[in-house]
Amino acid sequence: MSLTTIAEVVGGRLADVLDPEAQITHPAVFDSREAVEGALFIALQGRNLDGHAYAEAAVNKGATAALVTRPVGVPAIVVDDVLAAFGILGRYLLNGVLGRAQVVAITGSAGKTSTKDFIAQVLPGNVVATPQSFNNEIGLPLTITMADESTSYLVLEMGARHIGDIRDLTLIAQPDISVVTNVGTAHVGEFGGRENIATAKGEIVEALLKGGLAVLNADDDFVREMQNRTKGRVVTYGLSEDAVVRAVDVTTDEQGRASYSLVTPEGSASVQLQLIGEVQVHNSLAAAVVGREAGLSVDEIAARLSGAQTRSRWRMESHVRADGVTIVNDAYNANPTSMRHSLNALAAMTGGRDQRSVAVLGRMNELGEDTRTAHEEIGQYAAELDLDQIILVGGDEAGWMQGGVSKAGGKAVHLPDQDTALDLLHKILRPGDVVLVKASRGVQLQELADRLLQLDPSSAEA
Repeated sequence: MSLTTIAEVVGGRLADVLDPEAQITHPAVFDSREAVEGALFIALQGRNLDGHAYAEAAVNKGATAALVTRPVGVPAIVVDDVLAAFGILGRYLLNGVLGRAQVVAITGSAGKTSTKDFIAQVLPGNVVATPQSFNNEIGLPLTITMADESTSYLVLEMGARHIGDIRDLTLIAQPDISVVTNVGTAHVGEFGGRENIATAKGEIVEALLKGGLAVLNADDDFVREMQNRTKGRVVTYGLSEDAVVRAVDVTTDEQGRASYSLVTPEGSASVQLQLIGEVQVHNSLAAAVVGREAGLSVDEIAARLSGAQTRSRWRMESHVRADGVTIVNDAYNANPTSMRHSLNALAAMTGGRDQRSVAVLGRMNELGEDTRTAHEEIGQYAAELDLDQIILVGGDEAGWMQGGVSKAGGKAVHLPDQDTALDLLHKILRPGDVVLVKASRGVQLQELADRLLQLDPSSAEA
């Protein structure tokens, strides 16, 4: 698109532009370091950084122009509100240039990103999916700019911290298929309760037109109820006998990977997942429903699910050190639901084998008035799994988890920071151990997992 056309679409004006017909030919960027020739730089205003200060650097790296709220001395499209204009541009691209692409939208309290990655690998044709967890008013239009006329499916993750957030995202990208993974307690402090979370998540199925498809988790009562909130067709998935697409005979191998028989109205087939954790069964079943809607046979779906790999970092990302210690980095984010899933996976990876289970846990954010209780319950849950070592990192929240461990009759070590945790792990780990690292993103515990991988095993004490 030319700068002139974009300005007309978003209601902006050109500033410092020598060639109004200069073309935007590459996806948008909001990090000037990622700018390439033909890109549009989105100058976002953050708490600590102002993207306008980096517009010149982006253009110097090849960006054709910047989307800004004031002239910045380089070619730019000036608008009143950058985010609002970017959303308008995304909607225009989707409805005009990308008219043939079907939109698959995914939300839920946990499992959104893994489900998105499964769906992207199951669907046929040219598929563009949300990178990492770019699931808000910035990441959604950014993903749209990654597509082109050949795109068959846009797989878009949609997150929310408030009622109305998902509704706003569906106004940019109206879904043809809406997937809801579950309603848990992520961001419960922001929402004020699971009922409000369900209200927010259900906006994704309310956005469906009559011909759309709602893909709902039959094993979650809050999600099942959403069938009453949509004009679209409903297909359920899960372990329940009444689920349209379901898994039976689920087993888990010594690496924590699940196998099951995929049962659909058209037949059944065996699935052997590569991703760690029994929770991946539900995530993959949602993808199976979407693949079925795309016309794939049950054998094709099973084969694609069995070949799917982890695409997003720090989500049950498993690496084996030279000394045989396995580090499972699941520190992208955490809430009580995902904590339990990850702890279950750790227990499954070590249960009944000559391997020690080591859980390194940190704070869960945005739990509001439930913060203390939720951390105590996770501590208690970890202790009841009879893990070999529980290491809790941080302040009050880690202390509350330790209280829960003690209440269940277990033992845990409470350490103040990553450095002390690293020192302890360096001393106690031995070949064959499996270490889970899990906390909310703000804790940055993924850095501890990375440092564990960089340790020289030959210098570790037995």
